[in-house]
Amino acid sequence: MSNYFKQLPNFDYISRINERKSNRDFLEVKNLFRRAIVREDIFTDFMAFTKYKIVGDERPDQVAYKLYGDEDLDWVVLISNNIINVRDEWPMTQGDFNNYLSEKYGDTGGVDLIKHYETIQIKDSKGKIFVPKGKIVDSTFKTTFLDSGTNQLIEVSPIVGISYRTYEERLQDDKRNINILESRFLSYVVDEVETLLDYEPSSEYINPKLKKGSNPNLG
Repeated sequence: MSNYFKQLPNFDYISRINERKSNRDFLEVKNLFRRAIVREDIFTDFMAFTKYKIVGDERPDQVAYKLYGDEDLDWVVLISNNIINVRDEWPMTQGDFNNYLSEKYGDTGGVDLIKHYETIQIKDSKGKIFVPKGKIVDSTFKTTFLDSGTNQLIEVSPIVGISYRTYEERLQDDKRNINILESRFLSYVVDEVETLLDYEPSSEYINPKLKKGSNPNLG
């Protein structure tokens, strides 16, 4: 996200280093709390986005390079999905995922124990669905339905055990489905971000890219 960080404005922060000459010294740092979002009319326009599924261990910069030809536009990929914390909101690499499972569930097979049970889809002989897929149920769940084709009562136990591993894999897989901003909107978003990140005049204002914080030690 190097290009995005270059656009972030600066902030004169109260110096805490031992080498400061006085309590009036400030350090100029990037204002990491400054954040831009995709313009509302663009964000709510479904035609402005396409669906994309993250492949393997792809990082945001790799997705940006694949789709936009510019890895520095990784921040566009992130803000298009309201992703703030990449560590938590982007799918883990396979290596990190394996380590995560080991740390959370141990190395004694706990990750392959059953977390819960879900229904599998059941249809009658005419294709009518009587039991939908994916409903969480007890391990003893059973149901009876009247087959509209044979006019017979049928009892089934349509359940499958879902392990902790499968549960965690699903959570990761959900994160792989992201929105990608159409290339034709890129220039609008980039220009808007540059404007939104600028400071507006205030008592702390120095210029559009710099403001100074108050120093409580000055009294």
